[in-house]
Amino acid sequence: MTEKRRILITGASAGIGEACAREWARRGWNLVLTARRTDRLEALAESLANEHGCEAVVLAADLADPLAPVQLVEALATHGLTIDGLINNAGYGLPGNYLSVPWRSHADFLRVLLWAPTELTYLLLPGMRERGYGRIVNVASLAGLVPPTAGHTLYGATKSYLIRFSQSLAQEVAAEGIHVTALCPGFTYSEFHDVNGMRGRVSELPRYMWMDAATVAREAFEAVETGRMVHINGRWNRFVAGLAKYLPESLSLALTRRQARKFRDSGSEH
Repeated sequence: MTEKRRILITGASAGIGEACAREWARRGWNLVLTARRTDRLEALAESLANEHGCEAVVLAADLADPLAPVQLVEALATHGLTIDGLINNAGYGLPGNYLSVPWRSHADFLRVLLWAPTELTYLLLPGMRERGYGRIVNVASLAGLVPPTAGHTLYGATKSYLIRFSQSLAQEVAAEGIHVTALCPGFTYSEFHDVNGMRGRVSELPRYMWMDAATVAREAFEAVETGRMVHINGRWNRFVAGLAKYLPESLSLALTRRQARKFRDSGSEH
């Protein structure tokens, strides 16, 4: 019997991360789940093992800790776990203008959304290269493809980085059996907006602007398997991204600024 592939998913305790865990387990993969909330990870691991007969290992970690990526990879080695796939999903938002947020909070944010996915990819890619197989999904956002607005200053910037990083890396490793995809969801039903305090505002948005996490995860699997470098989830989001790409920047900025006032004090995207 062929041994199952194994994927590491960050931010797996809720939202898109949890949905990806369920999708990859359904597709026959073993899992390594990481996030800060051990109790939720263990409950998810037990549920997936019972439902799909997969192995789901829990390794709790706080990616705001600069040592977390190396410690995670060391723990994988200690457990003898080979990683064939990586989903860099962990993330959150920081509402407020740039100087209204303490630098420590910005630093933690950058470590989780920018540093950790870059370092985990760097640490796990050599093994994928050696085996001639790998799947990497970097969960970016529609926010990385549209003009920025005031507030939530670093969010769109980090997501733009993930998109460009994914595109470059995908071209470097495509001939080696490794697929890299930047996933760009828009508004997704999850805890994201509860955590950053924007649930009330974003709940006023039309339903056609929203997607469920399970659909986002299913599209993520299909996109990385087919080697798509960038995948924008949903027709509405693809329309918005296309509009932003072809409209003059001054007009795009004005439209984005006007729309943003409807649902955010200082910003809230996936």
